[in-house]
Amino acid sequence: MEQNRTVAVLGATGYIGGRLVAALLERGWNVRAVGRNPEKLRCRPFAAHPNVELVQADALDQPALTDALRGCHAAYYLVHSMYPGVKNFEDRDKRAATIMRDAAREAGLERILYLGGLGDTDKDLSEHLKSRMEVGEILGSGPVPLTWLRAAMIIGSGSASFEILRYLVDRLPLMITPAWVKSLCQPIAVTNVLEYLVGCLDRPGAAGRTLDIGGPDILSYRDLFDIYARVAGLRPRIIIPVPVLTPRLSSYWIQMVTPVPSSLSRPLAEGLRNKVVCRENSIRELVPTRLLSCEEAITRALDRTVRHEVETCWSDAGLQRVPEWIDCGDAPYAGGTVLESAHTLTMAATPAQVWHVIVRLGGDEGWLYGNWMWKIRGLADKLIGGPGLRRGRRDPEELRIGDALDFWRVLLVEENRRLRLLAEMKLPGEALLQFDIEEEGPGRTRLTLRARFLPRGLWGMVYWYPLIPVHGPLFRGMLTALARKIGGKILSGPVTPPKEGSQCRL
Repeated sequence: MEQNRTVAVLGATGYIGGRLVAALLERGWNVRAVGRNPEKLRCRPFAAHPNVELVQADALDQPALTDALRGCHAAYYLVHSMYPGVKNFEDRDKRAATIMRDAAREAGLERILYLGGLGDTDKDLSEHLKSRMEVGEILGSGPVPLTWLRAAMIIGSGSASFEILRYLVDRLPLMITPAWVKSLCQPIAVTNVLEYLVGCLDRPGAAGRTLDIGGPDILSYRDLFDIYARVAGLRPRIIIPVPVLTPRLSSYWIQMVTPVPSSLSRPLAEGLRNKVVCRENSIRELVPTRLLSCEEAITRALDRTVRHEVETCWSDAGLQRVPEWIDCGDAPYAGGTVLESAHTLTMAATPAQVWHVIVRLGGDEGWLYGNWMWKIRGLADKLIGGPGLRRGRRDPEELRIGDALDFWRVLLVEENRRLRLLAEMKLPGEALLQFDIEEEGPGRTRLTLRARFLPRGLWGMVYWYPLIPVHGPLFRGMLTALARKIGGKILSGPVTPPKEGSQCRL
């Protein structure tokens, strides 16, 4: 009987999941890409492949997850709850792993494959690594055989570990570090991680086993800093270890210097105190492949970053929900008043010309007007634990649903018509920024910029109203700067459009 060639990937829109789907397709597998948000799935490059099936399911919804797994030979479990807005990620991850274990049994899976973290189970293990261990133990406690791959730092363009390394070394010629700078780790290139994940799928000998995966080099974090500086053509960094600086304290300056928010940088930093080295290397015989050295992996990652060829990014993962108040009253929601600051401008340009500029906003391009104000807001957001502006964007020219864009998340992309962004900065409420493009005649386009805010309690109102004098000049300036960048003559505006929908009772 021919082997079932369908495999499910849970977390298909995440950093590893997005690349794994493409790797499985190259090996001839049929892939069922499973994710919470169907729009994010449909925007992925693999979505149009004839051997891909897109399925919406939440890892915390057992009936939906069971249905998503039916008919599959195996499933990759790449689900993690360590992202902004989620408290007690450990409890959530344990609950999701329990549901996955039971759903796999009910769906008749032959195998679960899970990518976890390296680390020895002892009392000093960080909460993040301990949680990864608990997830693996839960998945392996059911009747479906588990292949559990354990990795330390994954080096690849767009990975959280690589971004932390890159920003620290790029920006800090002098580093005051805690004792963890001497801790040993065994990094592995993301290319090799994918080769192991795919290779274990058709190796029966991998079923029911826990396999450590790592690159050929065992290094200290100080060694990693030195290697990156050499590859990037930087002067050697001066590194001064200080015993009183704890990993938790160091996580704060990691958060300030890098684009990684505190919800992710803090657990990762606390795990730096742990030695993460492979205990055994049987995976190398089971799935033979050429392992990239740490220097090769950093060189490749840096090269792809510079050339803007980042397939997936650490910021791809995370909750992405569409607020019910977006359409002002069309959804059953009780929450008060949606406040709006809207401005419109008509210019001599086509919708395509306007779209070409709008879709490139943020990141290195900036916001065309008042960039110093955006930077101040980004710094303030960083200081209170938000993502700030350094998160940038995955690609300088392309936006897709689910992308991070500075401290926004892309909710809607309608080419030549509409771009909608949801704020992920720290706010006493929820905020949207929306660009609406409307053709008014040949070579004549109206562009409307709307900032909408659903305040949360009194502090939300206190936050919004003092910003009204700032929003007006800022958004009118953005519209004018955008028209100038396009080279189109301003025919009217910028003005405030009619009040329709400016305050929507919900």
